[in-house]
Amino acid sequence: MIKQILSKLPKKVPKSDSSDSSRSDSSNSTSFGNVFQCTNVGSTISSKLNVVKRVSSVVFPASMSAGVEAVDPCLSFKDVSNTQKQSLFISKLNLCCKIYDMSDPDKNSTEQDLKRQTLLELVDFVSSGSVKFTEPAIAALCKMCATNLFRVFPPKFRTSTAGGETEDEEPMFDPAWSHLQVVYDLLLQFINYNSLDVKVAKAHIDHAFILRLLDLFDSEDPRERDCLKTILHRIYGKFMVHRPFIRKSVSNIIYRFVFETERHNGIAEMLEIFGSVISGFALPLKEEHKIFLWRALIPLHKPKSVGIYHQQLTYCVVQFIEKDQRLASSVIKGLLKYWPVTNSQKELMFISELEEILEMTSMAEFQKIMIPLFRRMAHCLNSSHYQVAERAHLLWNNEHILNLITQNRQVILPLVFSALVHNAQSHWNQAVLNLTQNIRKMLSQMDEELVLACQRRIEEEDSGANAAAERRRVTWERLEAAAAAAAGSVQSSSVGSGDVLVPVKSATCSVAC
Repeated sequence: MIKQILSKLPKKVPKSDSSDSSRSDSSNSTSFGNVFQCTNVGSTISSKLNVVKRVSSVVFPASMSAGVEAVDPCLSFKDVSNTQKQSLFISKLNLCCKIYDMSDPDKNSTEQDLKRQTLLELVDFVSSGSVKFTEPAIAALCKMCATNLFRVFPPKFRTSTAGGETEDEEPMFDPAWSHLQVVYDLLLQFINYNSLDVKVAKAHIDHAFILRLLDLFDSEDPRERDCLKTILHRIYGKFMVHRPFIRKSVSNIIYRFVFETERHNGIAEMLEIFGSVISGFALPLKEEHKIFLWRALIPLHKPKSVGIYHQQLTYCVVQFIEKDQRLASSVIKGLLKYWPVTNSQKELMFISELEEILEMTSMAEFQKIMIPLFRRMAHCLNSSHYQVAERAHLLWNNEHILNLITQNRQVILPLVFSALVHNAQSHWNQAVLNLTQNIRKMLSQMDEELVLACQRRIEEEDSGANAAAERRRVTWERLEAAAAAAAGSVQSSSVGSGDVLVPVKSATCSVAC
């Protein structure tokens, strides 16, 4: 039985025989191919669009197209079979890796139009849901995006030191945006693709890719930063393994901006992303998240250009306090630490942010910071800048803040009453005078005895200050009289001895006493 089975197996062919047989087969196939070519010329021409054209390995590197059939990228997706669409997708991605100088629209205009048309075809193909993002396809797409997007920006020649665009500066637009916009759209559709295998994609959307993506936030073009904001948000939501790295990398960008350069164009967009991220933090908050608040968000109040991103910054801080109200006191301490002294517009922003924070502050946290807080508020009430003084007065119209003040009036009123009295006596703006009178009336209705006590204390302090000033005046008069008497005695003694005194010109004091 075994011999019968073995006898049916094919015998091993010697090398010489196999080579001879291969030669004969190749010759036969060649001759058959020639006959087929001669007899089917008409059918070949009629089906020209269905023929897959081979391209050289120079255009498609072996590392990117290993195991993938290379297809002519000039073909349309409609002109190939479903089995070849995947290969055509990769071929078109490789074609779009060519970079052109977009500063000169007349240079390589045909190639630029072909590339843009190819990019639009890729976007339509991905949006149709027909693509299968295998590992070669993911690698080719990430390579194309990296080649087109990741670049070094030219040095900033703007005279303003307030990093980012200000109200007086026109935004700068990238001449290559017609191509960049389509590439960003393709990258966004790739990340949002429902059937994308995250485990495979994370090998290409790695830490190096994310770092280069974060570097692009310094772009001068606001359209590009807006696209990056959406894409980074989607990456943060889909690639959970990269979330700690993204938070750490953004923190490092903020540290460098606050403590080194004070120049960056994308701080507002990054904070807008983190406003959504913070709202999704689980409770209780991790220590890492609190450190981000204390070391990154609070110091962001320091730069002069805080007005560019203050709205987004306030939202992030408020989100933290909504998560944990015990953070309110530490946040207010940070605001007082970076409180502006000479920048009135910045001071207005701080007062507005302070009002939002105090609306969510509990009584226990308020009592921790009320003394330093209302010492600062007294300076704001007494500010010669009428907008700052007016905004500080309007804090008292907030019901929650007024309730906090009422319950702690024994401590707060002595701190601010002198500023109110000084305003009533000497402030130049009529609107501030009216607000001051309203607050004084409200305080009298709240606790008239305390107001009278504060009034008596101020009168005592004024009388004491007047007495001290009078004592200083008398003391200086005595000193001047004693000095004049001493000078007269010295002059009479020198004349009696025959010495000649040379008058010495008194030195003028350069500092106003």
